[in-house]
Amino acid sequence: MKTSYDVVIVGTGIAGLHCALNLPKHLSVLLVAKDYAWECNTFYAQGGVAVAKDEADIALHVSDTLHAGAGHCVKEAVDVLCSEGPKAIASLIKRGFCFDSDEKGDLLYTKEAAHSTHRILHAGGDATGRHIHLFMMQHLPFPILYNTQVTDLLMHENTCYGVRVLHAGDIINLYGKKVVIASGGVGSLYEYHTNARTISADMQGMCLSHSIELADMEMMQFHPTAFVLGTAVRKQLLSESLRGEGAKVVDDEGRRFVFDYHPDGELAPRDVVSRAIFDYKQKSGKEVYLDVSDFEESHFQKRFPSIYFNMKNIGYNLPSERIPISPAFHYSMGGIRTTMNGEVLHVKHLYAIGEAAHTGVHGANRLASNSLLEGLVFSYRAALDIQATLSNASSVISFSEKEAILICEGDKILKNELRHLMWCHAGIVRNEQNLQFARKRVKEMLELPIGKLLRLRLLVSQEIIQSALKRKASLGAHFIQKRS
Repeated sequence: MKTSYDVVIVGTGIAGLHCALNLPKHLSVLLVAKDYAWECNTFYAQGGVAVAKDEADIALHVSDTLHAGAGHCVKEAVDVLCSEGPKAIASLIKRGFCFDSDEKGDLLYTKEAAHSTHRILHAGGDATGRHIHLFMMQHLPFPILYNTQVTDLLMHENTCYGVRVLHAGDIINLYGKKVVIASGGVGSLYEYHTNARTISADMQGMCLSHSIELADMEMMQFHPTAFVLGTAVRKQLLSESLRGEGAKVVDDEGRRFVFDYHPDGELAPRDVVSRAIFDYKQKSGKEVYLDVSDFEESHFQKRFPSIYFNMKNIGYNLPSERIPISPAFHYSMGGIRTTMNGEVLHVKHLYAIGEAAHTGVHGANRLASNSLLEGLVFSYRAALDIQATLSNASSVISFSEKEAILICEGDKILKNELRHLMWCHAGIVRNEQNLQFARKRVKEMLELPIGKLLRLRLLVSQEIIQSALKRKASLGAHFIQKRS
């Protein structure tokens, strides 16, 4: 098996695949997938891609993104995202990708919460991520190493030389002149989440173990509308576009109570709607539903085919039947600190892109459907930087292939306890007492004889909790409940 490459990319979502597609075919590039390539958040992305419709809309897209980010965005990153976004979409279309369009062939745009205009492109109705992922996989010129768990970064004196992996029962070092982390966020740290089962903060934990800086880890976004009943680890997401196109959040009696919390009701920012549902359920004891009865069935089936068939398989007849909903963890605004070209700060030859990265583009709250665009824009920039600097790569040095015990007996019980702890004490609504309790328990777990993979999860959980404790005032998705 070949073990040395020009570029090693960890992750096969939109950011990893798009980075690879923009690297020259003569380079030796390997993509590493923990599971199957499609077991990633991109594959499950429903809403679409937010992009300025024309030159005049760029400034408005910037404004909407900054407003959603609650004054915490890095303006340079937002300018890059919104100004280079149309070029990224045009490039994707030029490659042959088809977004949904009308009879005349004009692109169809929809609207989502906190957008001031219709600017969301979609494909296959609510299967945008799946369509983009399949398209990129079909055009990928480089190999993927499947069912491969990255266990460590090969680091020496602030330089990355590759990754250590578990593949087919063996520990192997994969060397790369450049290494790209495109592994997604932290979903599996929470009891209720909408993320792929592979998203478990491993790479963020490895960064912490090598003293690589993470930023804004208190900024965790919870999607207001998910179907959380049932035993599946990944909860059924009910797209933002549903509310953008007329679905209502109601209680048992059909009352649209979210207007009690915000004048925009269901179309308020995600954090506001999530907290409204969470608070209302706690205070009233009532069940909360998504009412989609204003849709005609034929239109609903065509526009939201994934939701229609998934919910039908569970036993719900849409759009006539209301869906019981709850918020669920959805997206991490925080991540590995990078430059505008995806370079990890203070580390040579290491990049981070997509949800794993922190450019500051999302601030304290991600604007709906900006994530797929971020994956396209910043992965392209990383690919250009890799090409420009590949000749400067450090000489390869050899690393041991010894690895710590990855999983210990009892880890699964502790992992489930951690997920419940993070949901209850570092979730939608936080207070100092709960955060201190969570920090104490995580510290206790870290002192137990545990496997390395659980240790990585605990390190990231600890970072989230400590970041939340440091930020005393509420900001965006970070909501601190003051003692009454």
